[in-house]
Amino acid sequence: MAAKGTYVEVHPRNPQRRAVLAAVELLRSGGLIAYPTDSCFALGCALGNREGLERIRAIRHLDERHHFTLVCKDFAQLGQFVRVSTPVFRSVKAATPGCYTFILPATKEVPRRLLHPRKKTVGVRIPEHPVAEALLAELDEPLLSSTLLLPDTDEPLTSGLEIHERLGNQLDAVLDSGECGTEPTTVVDLSGDEPELVRQGAGHGFRW
Repeated sequence: MAAKGTYVEVHPRNPQRRAVLAAVELLRSGGLIAYPTDSCFALGCALGNREGLERIRAIRHLDERHHFTLVCKDFAQLGQFVRVSTPVFRSVKAATPGCYTFILPATKEVPRRLLHPRKKTVGVRIPEHPVAEALLAELDEPLLSSTLLLPDTDEPLTSGLEIHERLGNQLDAVLDSGECGTEPTTVVDLSGDEPELVRQGAGHGFRW
């Protein structure tokens, strides 16, 4: 049996820099972590981590059509990885940071293995959570992420300790800053002629 990953308690408003730096070093060396966001816990690895991507697929039983999300630190970073028209820019800008994931056409900066095979799109979002923000600021690149929603379950896991107990052997670290919500992000596909609500989640009141 694989050894359990590290369990780290992190302050929810002022995350300890030492813990953040250790997590970022783990990500840069090919690790897979569970971390809190403003909607719920997520799985995350570095953008170029091919093995980490497959580990997420295995944990969540995802197929190639699943839209992975690039969790970005700010709008400038987001704009490096997706193409955003002026009308879409206004809508996305007004809703970020927050509990929204937007599906948009990817730029060449996104590895092909992360793209929807037919549409060549990828999900992007900017979270509003101190731990996620600290990780992204230090990592200085997007986190390749997916909601920590296990197969055959209706709601994401909300407890870092439970995540560690159930998935610790499959993760390198669990960052726990207290209970997270049970609603994943609201997902809006803005890649076509008309916006499409893919999933109604924690984000409410989006206007386009």
